[in-house]
Amino acid sequence: MINRTHNREAMFVAKQKKRTFAVPAILAAGSLWGSMGLFVRVYNARGLQSMDIVAIRAMATVIAMFVFMIFFRRELLRIRLRDLWCFLGTGIGSIVFFNYCYFKTISLTSMSVAAVLLYTAPAIVMVLSRILFGERFTVRKVTALVMTFVGCIFVTGIIGDAVSLNAAGILTGLGSGLGYALYSIFSRYAIDRGYHSLTISFYTFLVAAVTTLPFINGAGIWSVTVSSGGMIAFFLVFGVISTVLPYTLYNYGLNTMENGRASIIASVEPLVATLLGIVIFHEKMSLGGVAGMALILGALVLCNMKLAEK
Repeated sequence: MINRTHNREAMFVAKQKKRTFAVPAILAAGSLWGSMGLFVRVYNARGLQSMDIVAIRAMATVIAMFVFMIFFRRELLRIRLRDLWCFLGTGIGSIVFFNYCYFKTISLTSMSVAAVLLYTAPAIVMVLSRILFGERFTVRKVTALVMTFVGCIFVTGIIGDAVSLNAAGILTGLGSGLGYALYSIFSRYAIDRGYHSLTISFYTFLVAAVTTLPFINGAGIWSVTVSSGGMIAFFLVFGVISTVLPYTLYNYGLNTMENGRASIIASVEPLVATLLGIVIFHEKMSLGGVAGMALILGALVLCNMKLAEK
């Protein structure tokens, strides 16, 4: 009886600890995703295309995680065959589909339009989570969602630009938002089946790496990656910083946080990307951009205020 009570208390303490670190974990994940543009610029300068970079990201992630897990957490490599669909969903339905649609939207419209349509993802997550998991819509969540979306519009600078819109571009843009949202949905299914965040991240990108093989310039990737010792290190750092850490942290946060709230908090990504652009590449910030950043920060504060939900 004493042991059972002790076990229950230990489980309660562990769960409370996870809840305490859930928000910082999601914020850290979004911030690390915001740094991805730094790596993409380097690979673009060396002549690699968008899907090549997706493949590099996936392969670097798989290699780094496999080395770590085989030495330190080998048990996390085990999955049940009946649960494979969860990782096909995160790998193909989310990572590959989202990236294809996002880059296609850029080619059909513009980067700013693509970014705005991508950030329909939190709204899609909220709707799907309501249907599939019974998560509630609340005034606070919906308000934060609207603030985040409007903030992203201002940050991307789409207002005041001559925007080129067409049906195909809008469709693929919404597809990128759906693909981005599906990661949260399929990850939730995997978490509910008892999988560790490292397991989810590893098999997600293993599936993504295999799926992208027919669409990439293998010779070009190999030539760039092995061109110097520095580029080999850069390859691994790209995988760890832009993928291993953020996806593992995001999955960790999802253990004790609703999908809708997590997706809103992770929207710190464009804010961090903008700040890095200003600091490192001396990009200019418009008044609209400042307003957008303020709206995103306000949404994050609203999401985490300890108020009674209405």
